[in-house]
Order: sequence, then C-alpha cells, then structure tokens
Amino acid sequence: MTDDFPKSTVLGYPRIGPQRELKRALEGYWAGRIDRDALAATGRQLRAETWRRLAELGLEGLPSNTFSLYDHVLDAAVAVDAVPDRFRDAADPYFAMARGTDDVPALRMTKWFDTNYHYIVPEIGPKTRFRPVPDKMLDEVHEARTLGHETRPVLVGPVTFLHGHLGRLDDLLDVYGELLRSLADAGVEWVQLDEPVAVVDGGAPAIRHAYRRLAALQRRPKLLVASYFGRAEDALPALAVAPVDGVAIDLTHGVPENLQLFAGRTIVGGVVSGRNVWRTDFDAARALLAAAGATSVSTSCSLLHVPYTLRGESGLPDGLAFAEEKVAEVVALAALGSKPGPLPTRPLPTRALDMDTRRPYAERVAAQADLGLPPLPVTTIGSFPQTGELRKARTSLSQASAGQSQTPPGHGSFGQAEYEARIEAEIARVIGEQEALGLDVLVHGEPERNDMVQYFAEHLDGFAVSRNGWVQSYGSRCTRPPILHGDVRRRGPITVRWAKFAQSLTARPVKGMLTGPVTIVAWSFVRPDRALPDVTLQVAEAVREEVRDLEAAGIRIIQVDEPALRELLPLDRRRQEEYLQWAVAAYRRATGGAADGTQIHTHLCYSEASAVLEAIDALDADVTSIEAARSGFAITAFARGIGPGVYDIHSPRIPDRDEIAGRLRAALRVIPAERLWVNPDCGLKTRTYDEVRAALANVVAAAHAARESLT
Repeated sequence: MTDDFPKSTVLGYPRIGPQRELKRALEGYWAGRIDRDALAATGRQLRAETWRRLAELGLEGLPSNTFSLYDHVLDAAVAVDAVPDRFRDAADPYFAMARGTDDVPALRMTKWFDTNYHYIVPEIGPKTRFRPVPDKMLDEVHEARTLGHETRPVLVGPVTFLHGHLGRLDDLLDVYGELLRSLADAGVEWVQLDEPVAVVDGGAPAIRHAYRRLAALQRRPKLLVASYFGRAEDALPALAVAPVDGVAIDLTHGVPENLQLFAGRTIVGGVVSGRNVWRTDFDAARALLAAAGATSVSTSCSLLHVPYTLRGESGLPDGLAFAEEKVAEVVALAALGSKPGPLPTRPLPTRALDMDTRRPYAERVAAQADLGLPPLPVTTIGSFPQTGELRKARTSLSQASAGQSQTPPGHGSFGQAEYEARIEAEIARVIGEQEALGLDVLVHGEPERNDMVQYFAEHLDGFAVSRNGWVQSYGSRCTRPPILHGDVRRRGPITVRWAKFAQSLTARPVKGMLTGPVTIVAWSFVRPDRALPDVTLQVAEAVREEVRDLEAAGIRIIQVDEPALRELLPLDRRRQEEYLQWAVAAYRRATGGAADGTQIHTHLCYSEASAVLEAIDALDADVTSIEAARSGFAITAFARGIGPGVYDIHSPRIPDRDEIAGRLRAALRVIPAERLWVNPDCGLKTRTYDEVRAALANVVAAAHAARESLT
C-alpha cells in the first residue's frame, strides 16, 4: 500500500491574486506599461504567498504548476511544445496563442467541461511535433524548495489534453514519459495528472492504454490520477488495471461502486467541493470518506472556481466557505478521519415545468415585418467598452451609498442623480457611435452593469453579492458570482429605465438586454439544498416580468442571453435529457409571454453550442447569435434567424473586411439571407473604443457588400 501520500491536500488553488494582482500585471504587460520580467515577478510573488498561506493553514500536500499566466491547458501545450508554427516567430508566442496578433488569429477557446472557466484549446494535427519542455514545472519545484516547501507538480493528463485527437496518443505518451523522468531526476516524489475526461463516456480505452504505459516507466514519480466533475465509474476499471499509485476522486457526486478496485492504493477523497462556496457537512463528508476507503482528504477539484477568502466580507449569508476556508475544512477533516454513516442525498426537482408555447415562427415573422430591418442586419451582442470613468462612477456611488465616500463634507458628493446623468451620457455616446457606424439594430451598451449576472442579482431578492469574491473566467477576466441563498423575486423593473432612454435617442430599434434564467443560475453559487429546476423557474418568472415591462415601454426587440445553456449540460449522458427539458422549459417560461410582434433574441458563446443544437432550436427564439469566429463553429441549416459571430472580441486583433466577408459567404451557403444576422461573437465590454470602432466599421462594410451581392 502507498501510505506516504499527505493526509490533506487540494487539487489546485486560485491564481489571479487575492486583490487581482495578476489581472493588473497582465493588462499592464499587454499595454506595454511593464515588461515580461515584471510580469514574471508578480507570478513568483503570488506563488510564494499561496504556498506560504496553504502551509500556514496546516495543509500537508502542496501542489505546484497550478499557477498560470493565462491558462493551465495552454501551459500543458507549451510543456509538450504543441505550439503551431505560425506563432513561433511572434514577440511572445504564449500570449499570441491566447490572444492572437495583428496578423494571426488566436487559438480556439471554449469552456472547461461544465464550468464557466474558459481554456485555450490545443491545436493538434497529424503533423504536430511533440517535444518535452519541463522548464515551468521544474522551475516551480525549485522555487518552492527555496522557500522550504516540497510540492506535487500538477499537469493536465494526456487523455484529457488530447481529447478529440487520440490518434496521437502514443506520440504524446513518449513526451509525457520524458516529462516524468525529468521530474523524477529533480527528486519529485508525486505528480498529479488531471483527467477530468474520465467522467465523460467513451474515454476508458484510452485511459487504460495511457496509464499502462506511463505506470510501466522505470523512472518516474508516483502517479496520482485525478478525476473530477463526476463519478468516473466507467473509467475506473480501466485505470485500475494500470499500476498507478493513487487516484483522486470527486466524491461530491457520490461514491463510485467500483472504487474498491483501488483498495491498497492511495485514494484521495474529494469531499470538500471546489465548485461552490458553502460549508461542508462534516458528517456527510466523513461518511463519504469511509465508504470510499479514502486514505487522504482533498477538494473535489481545483479551488480555481471559487474566490480566495471570506476575510473582509460582510453582509453575506451564513454558512459560506471560500478557498481559504475550504482548505481549513480539508485540514480539519483529515484530523478527524472518516466515520461510517448515512451517505448524503442530492436534492431532486420538486415540480414539473410546463412548456410555454408562442405562435409559430412564420406568424411571428409576419408580425415583426414592420420593424423594417434590411437583409443581413448588423447588430452587437449587448455591451460596449467599460471605461475607467464608468467603473469609478459605480465605485463612487457604492461608497456613497455605504457611507464610505472620501469626499469631505461641503465639497460636493456623488449621488444617484449624478450617477444617472453619467450613465445617460454614456448611453448617448454609444447610440451615436452605432448610428455613425451604420448598425441596424442598436444596443444601449450596458454602462450601468458591472456584470451580466451580478447586475440582475443585485436587483432580485434571494441573492447576495460579495465585495471581493472574484473568480477567474479566462486570462485576466474575472467575475464575482452572486450567491443564491433564498427564494428569488423581482423587486421592480431592472432594465426598463435605460432601454427606454436609449430608444428615445434614435429611430432605429434598440434591443432590450436581459440575462436568461439558466445563465443567472449557472453563474451563481446556489445553496446546495435548492433544486436547480426550482430556482431556475423562479428566476424565469422574474425575467418574464421584465420582458413584459420592456414591451410596455415600447421595446420591440428583446435579447435574453443563455451562454450557459451548454455549460450546465451534465457530463453524464444519462442525466442530459432531463436537464435539457427543464432548462428549455425555463427559457420558454421567461420569453413565452412575449407578443408576436416582439422579436426575441438569444445568445450563446464559447461553449460548443453544436452539442446542443436541438435544445437551442427548442428555445424558440426568433434570432440566435452564436460564437463562431474563434471556434470555427460549423454553421448548419437553422429554422429561425441566426447570427454566427464574425468578430472574435476576446482578442485585440481587428479582423479585416475580407476576412469577415469570407465568413459571411460561408454562412450564406447554408442560411438564407432573410434569416442571417451579422454580429460579433460576444459583448464588447473588454475591448477599447478604438478597437471597437475599427472592427465594427469592417463588419458593417462587409455586411453592406454582401447585401449588394444579393441583388
């Protein structure tokens, strides 16, 4: 039996910095304000602080190589030198792959399994050359040692890394063998290989083959294979036949019956959830550890998906635990040990969701004809750049509301009236910019919103919002997921004030912009005893009321975004149909009361939408916009309006007119012009006005040229 593995550990930790230090350093580097050495120094400082704090909390097993300047999957690609040739001559190939350059588009980006974390998809082909580049892993091992810490390097496993390209598995395994030998030569005792793909159907043969080869290596560290986001029951027998030294299993989904196959080996029990912010039920966790025969206690997955700490927070509901508090729970559970008892049960849906039905699409199109839209109408997804002045205005209003304003008495104050005047001025600017560019359907730009989910949570009962609970979404992009702890109700109109004002400034239609019920729930931390279908229906009722009020205010086009529809799809195929039924029903509850003459739009992005096309169709939106510029989404025939994105807004690169025109030509081969929309991939919040003007000007020019070609 392998009994030298630490009794307490975590599979990974947040890396953006408690005060988003990495975000500021990254954006400073990209803007040319700091150099690569200064960026690297920020990384070293954050790693040192993480190891120090984990050790201070009493954690025995410290991970390394979980820190990343952008994305851990991109880091794995660099570790095996899977760098496409077109990026090798870039000034900084790493960030060129992540963000693109003026001449070369970035690599594809999509969601990490069923999370809201976005990763860079490696580009693997028959000619991809693999070569071991262990520098980053070894540097972090030595870096930790100089600080007095022994660590367990973590690397994306070969089967997960190659998911979809398993024909190259043997070539990659040769390189992984070299990486493992390098770590063994450096005196590393354990290495963690993450294989979340083990919870997805069909991966067992590749896992069996990969770990038979890796475990048979004569010189290697001990192998801990980590599976998470599900039970991995199908893959465990395949992994058990390989002489790996230990497995880390996500027990928050229950105990796999065949985990007994690993008796006598290290079993790391992931009983502290890395996906929510609620305290662990110690009795239930100890029962899970006992049933699993766990020899060590851990988090279910990396703590990358939760904020750093509750320290400094106030006004939040009881019963919470962020990353630091979860580490303390792991340490405490390891000290208590397992204890037989009843296993926990998961909440079940408690009500059936009826499917709202609007009149047939053809009848709605006829009722919407008076909108007067041209062929290939050009629009955007919703948000426009968030300037520093806007962020400062929101901060000032928040401080004034909380009595924390730094303005001395008698020297003026920042109140609601001044704030609203600034928002109106920004909306007027956004409307003017769009009219000047020649867009057909306008947006108000969302200057009043901090985040597409947080903003609605702040206006709904049942939610709480943290002060500093930032979670990395991708690169330097962070969000503060709301905490859904009670019954959800709308207190009053949320968006009507700004949509109505924007429409008063122009004769062109302005879209009302709402976030859909599935996405609001998916991007919140939901109390574990609340059944997702129930709380999603409550949110859907609130959105339905907002749709009604927008219509009453004269808004004829309303976009209800559901970018998380694919994200929440269970990895276990046996549960997918049930999820899709209630998710679609919730969306149709939110939008089903709209009049025939109201055009309902929805939007999905960076989530492999092709996997749920039937569900997207079932949403019954009049127009659906889908990310396509970076992913290369295969556009297929679609029964209603569709806008495959032609501009990748997650890169600073400006697409030229010919590039956009090529995408439109490809779309027109399968989508009739009367149903094809032209739009960016996503909202423009993270871009600058200079970038937006240049890109949208090219989008409009390409759309106008395509219109002319139709005649």
